[in-house]
Amino acid sequence: MPAETLPSLADVPREPGAAKPDPILVADGVVRRFGGLTAVNVKHVEIPRGRITALIGPNGAGKTTFFNLLTGFDKPDEGTWTFNGKKLGGVAAHKVARLGMVRTFQLTKALNRLTVMDNMLLGATGQKGENFFRALIPATWSGQEKEITARAEELLARFKLDAKRNDFAGSLSGGQRKLLEMARALMVRPDMVMLDEPMAGVNPALTQSLLGHVKALREDGMTVLFVEHDMDMVRDISDWVIVMGQGSVIAEGTPDEVMADPRVIDAYLGAHHDGTDSAEDDAPATVADTAADRPGTGADAAPAGEEKP
Repeated sequence: MPAETLPSLADVPREPGAAKPDPILVADGVVRRFGGLTAVNVKHVEIPRGRITALIGPNGAGKTTFFNLLTGFDKPDEGTWTFNGKKLGGVAAHKVARLGMVRTFQLTKALNRLTVMDNMLLGATGQKGENFFRALIPATWSGQEKEITARAEELLARFKLDAKRNDFAGSLSGGQRKLLEMARALMVRPDMVMLDEPMAGVNPALTQSLLGHVKALREDGMTVLFVEHDMDMVRDISDWVIVMGQGSVIAEGTPDEVMADPRVIDAYLGAHHDGTDSAEDDAPATVADTAADRPGTGADAAPAGEEKP
């Protein structure tokens, strides 16, 4: 659905758990405990359809754990959630993907000893040739195999990986592996793509390319939910931002609104900014300011595994 035809978010209350027009994903009472620690305690959250929503919060806020629960990679202690009106609690990860909700990981999951093309082909679900008896009769699956291969070629060209199709995935750079994982996720033609820190470990030279691909998902009518610490990226591409702190949703709104919210600044800093220390402090703090002040974050952070010059 083109962005201009989507319901407006202007009238959505700026509060945790705010109701959205036509949400694609709705979660209620989702709780995950590890021993005595409650890692996730989300009372209610809705993800707007056809939009790019950022899920932000300090380290340990429960963002990735929440991702794992929603996509079937972990099981909650309590709670329910629906995707496109279908209940997903207890549904295995591979079945969640078949229903149209796919994800990428902070640490890429490419199979290093397979080629880039083979990695892409593995992303297609429901392949007839996977059936033992059908595999013995090529006529039953050869047509589908051609369609799947054509889809993979199309996506590799779109993500500018077509020249690498026959290279081993392990030979790709960190940024190229991120592109491969995103391209592979699209093999199932999903309704919603969930990206866990898509910019982590990416060389700055590939950052704009990745941003463009994420925006293109929205233009193609897909919903995007992503976890990210890069506040410049969040501000650049997000339609809506949901903030988690200590496992719960603490704020929602547009990027600029959320980044100036005292509750969000508290979550990142762990203390109130009252602006009384100096004249310079009279300017309101934002989350982008606090992120830039932390070592190893912000636009000048070195990619994972690399030293800053």
